[in-house]
Amino acid sequence: MSAETVQIFKDAPPDLKFRAKWYTRRVLIYGTLLFWTVICLFPIYWTATTSFKIAPDVMQGHLIPWTDFEPAWRGWRSLGLSPQTIFETSTVREEFLKRFTNSVITSLAASTLAVVLGSMAAYGLSRFSYRLKFIKNRDISFFFLSQLILPPVVLALPFLVLYKELALLDSHIGLILLYTLMVLPIVIWIMRDQFSAIPVELEEAALVDGLSVWKAFLQIVLPIALPGMIAAFILSLVLCWNEYFFAALLTSTDAKTIPVMVASQTGSQGINWWSMAALSFAAILPLVIIGIVLERFIIKGMAAGAVK
Repeated sequence: MSAETVQIFKDAPPDLKFRAKWYTRRVLIYGTLLFWTVICLFPIYWTATTSFKIAPDVMQGHLIPWTDFEPAWRGWRSLGLSPQTIFETSTVREEFLKRFTNSVITSLAASTLAVVLGSMAAYGLSRFSYRLKFIKNRDISFFFLSQLILPPVVLALPFLVLYKELALLDSHIGLILLYTLMVLPIVIWIMRDQFSAIPVELEEAALVDGLSVWKAFLQIVLPIALPGMIAAFILSLVLCWNEYFFAALLTSTDAKTIPVMVASQTGSQGINWWSMAALSFAAILPLVIIGIVLERFIIKGMAAGAVK
């Protein structure tokens, strides 16, 4: 910026200076947000375009359709989901739909169960005082959160032996119970803050009006905490949907999920990049749709408790 420009800006009226600063700040903020959006969405774009590439285009890193490469249905054809194969019999498509259904069943059931149990536990921790010698509410809350520190590989052998004895290997119920246990600490931690942000006086007024404890919870507390519960549910759903380690360890044929099928695209002959990209995009798409539809609940859930 030249000295003349700086002098002109200094001599400008205060209103003009304010507007110039306001527009400069806006440009910087939105420019930064746009740059970060591109960084976040680029992997999804790359995955989507890779599913339409042939081998040379994948290896050469071509990115822009119809400019760097001519789109083809290579990845989707390998899954039986291309326009040419969608109405034909395909064992791969049947396998994909089975794995997709398994992921839907286990993720939805585990997330729902975790939110129900976690919300009740979090409500108790936020409304009542527990004491067992030196153990208090704060210690109980930290105990739940500390379960996330333990690496999953440490639990591999115990769960394998336990599930074999209980006949839960390669079953939906086995994955549902394990996924519920996996995301329960996160739900408890989130919902404890949600319930703590709700004034106790609301429940006391409801009790004075003749409502029972359960009715006060269902009619007063639950509607206020609902956005936080939905946010916790979505987070749990994402974690369960993307879980690979236990799904690969504890399942073999009937209960395998989408992440295991994606990983199976690697073999001795190399990696089927186009098939892996198509599978990955098909696995990402439901979560993207859920996030867009429930965006307002996610924002409310994240903002709840910020101001009391």
